[in-house]
Amino acid sequence: MPTYEYEAHDPETGCAHCRQPFEVTQRIADPPLTACPACGKPVRKIISLPAIGASASGFDDHAKKKGFHKLKRLGKGEYEVKY
Repeated sequence: MPTYEYEAHDPETGCAHCRQPFEVTQRIADPPLTACPACGKPVRKIISLPAIGASASGFDDHAKKKGFHKLKRLGKGEYEVKY
């Protein structure tokens, strides 16, 4: 099931739970939360980056075969190709 992030619609009135973004695991078909589960104040769904970590499935090798390269940052505006 996907994990969605929510935060208080107005962080000044939310509780400690919803002032900071919090995660909820929901089915895609479930309606989005409208209220904080802890205090009942209005919340909104926020868009966050997907969790993509290091590849254990050979994705890096597949990308390399297709001509993609990893870059390592050396300094401001300077990068080095890792492979």
